[in-house]
Amino acid sequence: MTGQGRLPVVFAPASDERLSSWIARMARFYAMTVPEFLPELGLPGRDVFDLEWRLSEGEGALIAARTGLSVQALQAMTFGELIPEARMIIRRNWHRCPQCSGDVQGKSAALPWVFRCPLHGADMEDVTGGSLSEFLGAGRLAAMEAHARTGAALLDAWARGDGQDGLGPVEMLALLTARHRRASPPSVREQPRMSLQTRRDYHEFLTTLIIRQVLTVVVPEYDAAAPALVKPVRPGLHSLARGSPLQAFALAVGIGRIAEAPVDQAIAVFLKSDADGQGRVQDALRSWPLSLRRRISARLWRAQHDERAPDRPETPRDGASLRNSGASSLTNTARESHEPRFVFQGSV
Repeated sequence: MTGQGRLPVVFAPASDERLSSWIARMARFYAMTVPEFLPELGLPGRDVFDLEWRLSEGEGALIAARTGLSVQALQAMTFGELIPEARMIIRRNWHRCPQCSGDVQGKSAALPWVFRCPLHGADMEDVTGGSLSEFLGAGRLAAMEAHARTGAALLDAWARGDGQDGLGPVEMLALLTARHRRASPPSVREQPRMSLQTRRDYHEFLTTLIIRQVLTVVVPEYDAAAPALVKPVRPGLHSLARGSPLQAFALAVGIGRIAEAPVDQAIAVFLKSDADGQGRVQDALRSWPLSLRRRISARLWRAQHDERAPDRPETPRDGASLRNSGASSLTNTARESHEPRFVFQGSV
């Protein structure tokens, strides 16, 4: 092959196929590696994954001249419609539809927020053949799907550059991946059943500190299903770029639940956080709209006030005790009345 003229055999792109997959199929047909085949397309020294992220008009014209495909058909196999921030989370070997051809890698399967094949409707499987229903159970998965669809739709809209003023998936991920409690060893609930000797043999596992993140509060189903050692996720968008399918699904569910009730979710997280975690949660919420932060601050103070109310002693009946308890009550009330100002400092 000389790299000039039309290639004798050109495969038609499969539905939803990504450019790197199509080029790899062509390379195998001509008994070449992908780097060996790219010069035949007039693109020596290029990286195939860079091409499907940023295929210029000139590069598209070179491939079109060798294959007979239109530049539009080639561009349709790229991720050019996604914003640059979203391209960083495109996966090479993510998960696949069990009914799709093993030789074809779809664009949808590379997106961490796609959990069902758009062509066959089948649940995606990871590289080991495992599915979400196996990890979560069919009933639990069905109960989570509505929020997962909401979260996936928000992520997809963000990735395509649709305007999302205020609270968007990036801001929600900042909260979901924040550490709300101090790292701690696996709890009894997180430990498998072991004999005393086995516990001695696995002492290192039983004493390993596990990072505790907001995701487990907003999506307790994930907290119950995920193994302790792989429960933590990476911060922010990296949680989608480097996480497992189970983690990505839980994050989509978390985004859907926050979008549905942002104030309620933020308060639930804050009340379950320790002192250090409350500061980190507060930092994560700084990117949220000011109006939401004010509502959270006001509602949080009421929630904390209601939690303390049942613990207050009954008012004594004698006058001296009444005067003393009244002074104490006024002191407590004065102190409590100032608390909202310090819950989200700088938010109002």
